[in-house]
Amino acid sequence: MARHASPLQSLLVDDRFDGDVYPNEPMSRHTTYRIGGPARFFVRANSIGALTGLIDVCAAEAMPWIMLGRGSNVLVADEGFSGVVIALGRDFRSSRFEDGRFMVGAGATLSSVVQDAFRRNLGGFEFAVGTPGTVGGALRMNAGSREEWIGERVVTVTTYRPGRGLLRRRGSELDWGYRTSSFAPDEAILECELAAVPADPFQLRDRMESNLARRQQTQPLALPTCGSVFKNPEGASVGRLIDEAGLKGASVGGARVSDVHGNFIVNAGSATAADVRALMEHVRRCVRANYGVDLVPEVRLVGFDGAGRPGREERHG
Repeated sequence: MARHASPLQSLLVDDRFDGDVYPNEPMSRHTTYRIGGPARFFVRANSIGALTGLIDVCAAEAMPWIMLGRGSNVLVADEGFSGVVIALGRDFRSSRFEDGRFMVGAGATLSSVVQDAFRRNLGGFEFAVGTPGTVGGALRMNAGSREEWIGERVVTVTTYRPGRGLLRRRGSELDWGYRTSSFAPDEAILECELAAVPADPFQLRDRMESNLARRQQTQPLALPTCGSVFKNPEGASVGRLIDEAGLKGASVGGARVSDVHGNFIVNAGSATAADVRALMEHVRRCVRANYGVDLVPEVRLVGFDGAGRPGREERHG
């Protein structure tokens, strides 16, 4: 008896589907860690129709799915992810400036917005200079520091959620916090409007150069990382806690706590996701034992603890 294709498989092999489909795609090719086993499907959706249709089919089949930007802030299990990884393609990478605002697709890089604002002598994005990743990813995690973050610049944001359809909200209708936002786990960010403010070009250049120099001096940019591994606890610095606990240079397999900044775990060349995860747990135990502080991961964990089961960490981000 012939085996019937599922609705998801039928959609992805349809010549009319406006996207690129890669079955069993190694996620090590799509993460800044250069780590991660295969996703059941890696799909680059090039239009809103392709994206919403794909999400709807995944939801109907209870197929786990995640949104992925440029792969920073993500650790994918060595076993991979038995769901669908969705990246935003052609129609989501546009950026234009109108009436004092940037209209930006979620697939555009945050660095392109920062540089465009700089060329126009506009401020408000200096804190993000040198930040990797896409605008959508930055909104999801509210990229920035405790003092400045991207959510403060959001005028409106458009998303898609299965069962709810397209939603357009003002930035003030969302909750923004340190490394957090109130987007639902199964909500795909499509585009946004970002406000900028006029700035003195010389002061703007000084702030950007200062922020970039600080990033280059305090972060291990020469080796693959996911960025900051843990969120800073209230009133404390994770990097300082890890440093004072004597954990800089600690390693498991090919994963090592950076000698430059304690809140970065680097892939020293042969690290597996299991190595990184084990080193994270070692750091958490040591910091808890020394300071009574429970560190909360900032990096998204995908495919762990039963890869492929729908869950908050594995649905969308």
